[in-house]
Amino acid sequence: MAVPAANGGWPAWMARLGVALVLLPLVPGLLWILWPALSPGVWRQLLGEGQLPAALQVSIFSAVGSTLLALLLAWALAVVLYPGIGWRRLQGQLPLLLAFPHVAFAVGLGFLLAPSGWLARLLAALFGWLSPPQWVTVQDPHGLSLLLALALKECWFLLWALAALLGEQGIQRQWVVAASLGYGRRQLWRYILLPQLLPHLGWPLVAVLAYGLSVVDMALILGPSTPPTLAVLGWQWLSDPRPEQQALGSAVAVVLLGLLALLIGLGAGLWQLWRRCRRYPRGRRRRSAGAGVMGLLPWLVIVPGWAALLLLALWSLARGWFFPALWPSQLSALHWLNADLEPLLITLALAGGAILLALPLALLWLEWGPRRYQGWLYAPLILPALPLAAAQYGVLLHLRLDGRLVGVIWSHLAWVLPYMILLLTGPYRAFDERLLLTARALGHSRWQACLAVKWPLLLRPILAAVAVGFAVSVAQYLPTLFAGAGRFSSVTTEAVALSAGGNRSVLAVQSLLQTVLPLLAFGLAAWWPRWRARHRRGLA
Repeated sequence: MAVPAANGGWPAWMARLGVALVLLPLVPGLLWILWPALSPGVWRQLLGEGQLPAALQVSIFSAVGSTLLALLLAWALAVVLYPGIGWRRLQGQLPLLLAFPHVAFAVGLGFLLAPSGWLARLLAALFGWLSPPQWVTVQDPHGLSLLLALALKECWFLLWALAALLGEQGIQRQWVVAASLGYGRRQLWRYILLPQLLPHLGWPLVAVLAYGLSVVDMALILGPSTPPTLAVLGWQWLSDPRPEQQALGSAVAVVLLGLLALLIGLGAGLWQLWRRCRRYPRGRRRRSAGAGVMGLLPWLVIVPGWAALLLLALWSLARGWFFPALWPSQLSALHWLNADLEPLLITLALAGGAILLALPLALLWLEWGPRRYQGWLYAPLILPALPLAAAQYGVLLHLRLDGRLVGVIWSHLAWVLPYMILLLTGPYRAFDERLLLTARALGHSRWQACLAVKWPLLLRPILAAVAVGFAVSVAQYLPTLFAGAGRFSSVTTEAVALSAGGNRSVLAVQSLLQTVLPLLAFGLAAWWPRWRARHRRGLA
């Protein structure tokens, strides 16, 4: 076998070719999708659309509000809990909460907040209500329920990003030094940690904002319907067979991209203004008071996730659960026995195919790929999903691969591959290259050294990246709909479709199936390294 060069050889070409095949077709796809929006008549028609002002307002409100609330909650939790045992316990729960798919969480939160949901049943038991209250707590016209669901779900993601930053030794040393000088907890965060950490949270915040602007699946479940959010409106127009309606959808995709750029610029400007106007510490030490009411914050952030999961489990087993009963009248596995498992098998095929392609590509890119282009790989994570999914459909339509398994798997790779590379970049940088150099000195090629030394030692982060990539593929809604041309029904698309119906038990079963798959992937990723190292002390 030929020895590959440090930055060349066939692995380098494979890495470049694979990543190019995944992402570069998005460029002409975006041009095909956005081209109709260049017509002035399309914009006149869009501006005359009666649903546009309300859709634009609720989209900006839910996206910006959820991003700010998620940041505020994550920051407040870190201020209250870090450092300490509470912070470590929270970190232990984050992988499970992150594995909870957006659609399943939205369905479970709907079971909790709906006028006939569990919270209303609890109030009915206290006040003697016999019928559900006439409240609009789900799909409200202002998008408050959507905002809350997005904020809670993305708060967990921002906490995960914060945990990675707070784990750096430099931050920990600064905390110890400042605390030894007598500064209180709030002063430490305000004057020392906030100015350093917030710039590093910039791209995670952009990803959260982009998702909030273009989310369709959660908006269909919890968002308003008359009119819907701007992303849902654009999705409906792009799915319409009439060219004039598709042109309106293209214009909406341009609006979403423009909104994202505008909000990013506004946020960067506000950050620069805050940096110039902020006060520096004057040396006064202030001991922080006890947590007080803030001590309840971890419960308010974590409990809704577990409550949503519990309600999904109860509804999947319920046979007759009528208002105002707090508990089902009868539990049965009948809905599970009669469940349609075809969406589950399709999801496994799509996620398994995406992982089998993304894992070798990610490893080859991290080992042999050019570092100067790596930032471009994260574009699908920080751009609205609607124009990207529509661009993929345009490419597949021209190649006559729409509605085929290979086309849907390729559409998933645009999100799975960047997430896996993002998660593996840190462990790759932290790897001791002297081990690889020793293997090369013993006569192994770089390829052989990676197979025998480097990748086995990185097994734990590799499996964690595989689990995250699997969960990302399972959660894909728009790519599955567009690329699959309606022929592939995954657990995610099935759950969203069932959310418009009245059978909560069947909806709960499909939502739980969507949840179980990522949980199994994360469980396997945690168990396999321990099982493999069961006879090797210190490696478990």
